[in-house]
Amino acid sequence: MTSVRVAVAGGSGYTGAELLRLLSQHPNVQLTAVTSEKSAGTPVSAVYPHLQGIVPLTFEALAPEALAERADVLFLALPHTKSMGPVASCMKAGKRVIDLSADFRLKDARTYETWYQTTHAHPDLIGSAVYGLPELHRSAIAQARLVASPGCYPTAAILQLAPLIAHGLIVPDTIVIDAKSGVSGAGRSPALPYHFPEAHESLEPYKIGQHRHIPEIEQELSGLAGTRGQAVTGETAGVTIAFTPHLVPMNRGILSTAYARMKGKLDVVELRALYRDFYKGERFVRLLEGAMPNPRHVRGANYCDLAVHTDTRAGWVVTVSAIDNLIKGAAGQAIQAMNLMLGYPEETGLVAPGIYP
Repeated sequence: MTSVRVAVAGGSGYTGAELLRLLSQHPNVQLTAVTSEKSAGTPVSAVYPHLQGIVPLTFEALAPEALAERADVLFLALPHTKSMGPVASCMKAGKRVIDLSADFRLKDARTYETWYQTTHAHPDLIGSAVYGLPELHRSAIAQARLVASPGCYPTAAILQLAPLIAHGLIVPDTIVIDAKSGVSGAGRSPALPYHFPEAHESLEPYKIGQHRHIPEIEQELSGLAGTRGQAVTGETAGVTIAFTPHLVPMNRGILSTAYARMKGKLDVVELRALYRDFYKGERFVRLLEGAMPNPRHVRGANYCDLAVHTDTRAGWVVTVSAIDNLIKGAAGQAIQAMNLMLGYPEETGLVAPGIYP
């Protein structure tokens, strides 16, 4: 099978480093370029010594048109609000683009502008972007030229709730999501809350009711429920959630626990059968029955581990999901989408198990 030329923009962040690590092992990929504004002119191995002898490239400044000439597929791991121009340039050059920022995830430009406090520079491209969650949008991703790769919290939350929403089993406005993320979810730029003495032996909620992943989760769950848009726009009564993220003192991983009131009385055996059927054949979703999802068990792997339980006394269903925020929540899922776009087996380059302990 012929190799495809791949470039990574924004390769010096944690997600970029994982893209480089995984792509370097992909049997059909030739890495041709990697950019970083902060590290331009520096060898990749000087920034990430674990890639010594594996990625023999040097970071360069981002010039989208020139980068597009050297690649067939481009991954953009740039900060939110910074991908719009580069995406447009690469699309104009006729390339396949996978954007890992939030710039093309939301289907309504006004919603994006409300939550990200900036005008969308290319609203014309929003309609052509496919939300890159393969378990829900596999066929569309395979035909896409532009994929908007999901956020890490939304990946965990949507996958844990999708079967319940799709089958209309829960009251949509009772969904409460309590999620915990490792420090790498905040990115590599230093800030006081992520300094070791601040984060170590600490547990803290943040952005309660204000996290930018809220409209993304509501958009996808509303689509599954057959409603248009998100309740946060005030235009339609879609699915609404209460979402509280927490920062926990671990390097990577997300554990998401979601609660919702059931419409009927399904027992846990029936619910697990429903989940098994919904995710039948899914390579990277694992339903656990004898154990609980734990970020430690998916570290370094593209899996999402799920569990479903019931609180029959109170009439609630409780679901738990665990992912590696840098893999299934970012780089691995983006490569999963690339495989679909290029017609490769979906698991190509992603079959390694987690790293334990």
